Formats: sequence, C-alpha cells, structure tokens
Amino acid sequence: MPTSLILAVLVFTIVLAILVAVRPGLTVARGGKVLAFLAFFIFPVFGGLLGLENHMERSKQTSFCLTCHIMSRHGQSLYVDDPSYIPAAHFQNGRIPRDEACYTCHTDYTIFGSFKSKFRGLHHIYAQYITGPKMPLKLYHPYNNRECLHCHEGSRSFEQGAIHTAEPQTMADIKSNKLSCLTSGCHDTIHNVDHLDQVKFWKPVQ
Repeated sequence: MPTSLILAVLVFTIVLAILVAVRPGLTVARGGKVLAFLAFFIFPVFGGLLGLENHMERSKQTSFCLTCHIMSRHGQSLYVDDPSYIPAAHFQNGRIPRDEACYTCHTDYTIFGSFKSKFRGLHHIYAQYITGPKMPLKLYHPYNNRECLHCHEGSRSFEQGAIHTAEPQTMADIKSNKLSCLTSGCHDTIHNVDHLDQVKFWKPVQ
C-alpha cells in the first residue's frame, strides 16, 4: 500500500474534522451530518485499516525485525561464513528472500501466526519498551518441521537425500514432525549467537 495514499487519507480526514469542528452549523443539514459521519468515523477507520495493512507488510521485512537491538546478533549470524549454519546458508544462497528472511522461516511467529502468537507479539512490544527482554532468548516451543517443509518438501535434494532415505521410516517421521530437522547430527547449527566472536563472516559483493 503506497504511503502517499495513507498520508492523503490522513490529511483529508484532518481537514474534514477541522471543517466540522470550526463550523458546527454544517451538521444541522442532512449533508452536514453525512460529512461529520465521514470525518469522525468512516475516514479514520479507513485510514487506520490502510495503516495497519502497510505496517503488517513492513513488519515482514528483515530490516524491521532487526530494529530491535536484542535481535542484532541474530542478524549478524546470517552472514557467518560457514555452510553448517542453516540460517546463514539459506540467506546467503538466496534459498529464502533476503528481505523477508525472518518471516519466511518463522511464519507461525508473533503477529503472523495464531491468536496466541499475536498475543505474544504484543508481549514482545511490552518487553521491548517496558520491562526489557528475558535472557537468553529462546523459542516458545520446538521449531516445527513445517517451516522447513513448506519450501523443501518435493525437492529432489530433500526427497532423495541419502540420509533422509537411509531408513524407510525416516522420511515419514520428518514429515510428521516426529523427527526434528534440528536433531543433533542433522541440521542442528542454527544462529549460535553466543559464538559469533569465533567465526568468520561473509561479505556480500556490492
């Protein structure tokens, strides 16, 4: 949603509200009552909905997630020069959209997930600005294979991978979330933010 449209609606709403406030006599006639209804109800609600849609889209961006200081090291971990770091490998090789990296791999998180997730999103805002976050950061529940499968399921490297097909039950357990993709010895190196002072970093070509 273009920001210019949201601003235009906002300005128009303010102008209408001021007009009705300065000249209350306008509301005596039927047309004036309609004008007041538009100024104080319809356009504010419409502008609020436009703003909400715009904010929801912006909050999917990686840059938005990293505006919280506490997430800065997670952002740094996307540049670790080590293919065993799963988020870094996906980010650097374009396996996920770089400008929506966090949202792509955490689709059930905070305001984009269930009602409970949305409520947690409000809690994050409270913690960010009022109480401060609790350390160390951790997920509310184990990472669900669904977040991996919505991209990898059906791909040749996944469906025919030697480890995935070594045992008849392995693939079924992965797809049912019984066997986590993050199981030790599998794809278990994630952000590892506590060890960033021990690694090398990739520098993108400008």
